[in-house]
Amino acid sequence: MHADLDSFYASVEQRDDPALRGRPVIVGGGVVLAASYEAKAFGVRTAMGGRQARQLCPHAIVVPPRMSAYSKASAAVFEVFHDTTPLVEPLSIDEAFLDVGGLARVSGTPVEIAARLRERVRVDVGLPITVGIARTKFLAKVASQEAKPDGLLLVEPDRELAFLHPLPVRRLWGVGAKTAEKLQAHGVHTVADVAELGEPLLGSIVGGAMGRQLFALSRNIDRRRVVTGVRRRSIGAQRAVGRAGNTMSLNEIDAVVINLVDRITRRMRTSDRTGRTVVLRLRFNDFSRVTRSHTMPRATASTDAILETARGLVAAAAPLIAERGLTLVGFAVSNIDREGAAQLELPFPPSPPDTTAVDGAVDLIRQRFGNGAVTRGVLLGRDPGLEMPMLPD
Repeated sequence: MHADLDSFYASVEQRDDPALRGRPVIVGGGVVLAASYEAKAFGVRTAMGGRQARQLCPHAIVVPPRMSAYSKASAAVFEVFHDTTPLVEPLSIDEAFLDVGGLARVSGTPVEIAARLRERVRVDVGLPITVGIARTKFLAKVASQEAKPDGLLLVEPDRELAFLHPLPVRRLWGVGAKTAEKLQAHGVHTVADVAELGEPLLGSIVGGAMGRQLFALSRNIDRRRVVTGVRRRSIGAQRAVGRAGNTMSLNEIDAVVINLVDRITRRMRTSDRTGRTVVLRLRFNDFSRVTRSHTMPRATASTDAILETARGLVAAAAPLIAERGLTLVGFAVSNIDREGAAQLELPFPPSPPDTTAVDGAVDLIRQRFGNGAVTRGVLLGRDPGLEMPMLPD
């Protein structure tokens, strides 16, 4: 089963404020973090600029995000998930895969299990949730997308391809706007078109690895199991920056980079982690995204070392930022060493100053007196911004 809360942030706001129920609600002002289905009916979408969203839906009610309320609601929903089955794989704060294949004797059919889960989430947590059921994770997720909002859909084993093949090619995992454009230029518009195209030709259009993946998914071949207890393979943070159509200066972007790296490295040191690879994620005005990464010579949790790498990635992406406009920036540090090991090196060539002690002292001061007790000069007087939750790896 793929269980996915509907318009999660907006649904929490409507649950907690009866005056918002049945009305168009937008969470977040500068960038839309979530929109109720009443607002989506007017074309409002997540990650859209706030100004554009208000133009599309002038009578929408804009509310500030309350991350603590969303975290609490998420915890309550996942408690229901774990009461349903021990095999739960979280995907984000508001969705998960659940394996219920072995529960027939004790819990009933998958549809009966899903119906009870939806009822419990509605009664105990007060939120609508959609569930898709299928033999594979991929198809279960597609089923939940088709069943939204507040629905339940079972794809029977003997109807899998009949259900899947008429759907648009964007339903295939990994197919974004750019890949869809490439496929459509070759007359590929539906999943059935992908299945008929053949793996070699697909590879020539979208690359070998992607071609193999799309060819398999178009036939509902997905051997992934529901995996529990997986520890994070990266530590990251991201932030919406400004509104579509607005241009940020290089200094403003750099301040965001400093703020995000400072948060990430503090978490790394708190959890005794080091990492080697810094990943930059950008989203632009046209909703396109790019990812860039760089692997450092050794694992570290040093703010200065990771910040230097992060700045280099942003500088390399500067032409894209200038051309497309920036609406979201995020970083993650991967290649994590869970024991916090850092490679020691001989002192030649000359090593940069060791800032480990400084980082540790700053962490202790913030822990005792608050995050604002010590900060970088460039961040003084600036809005630290709302950090958006990242999907777990």
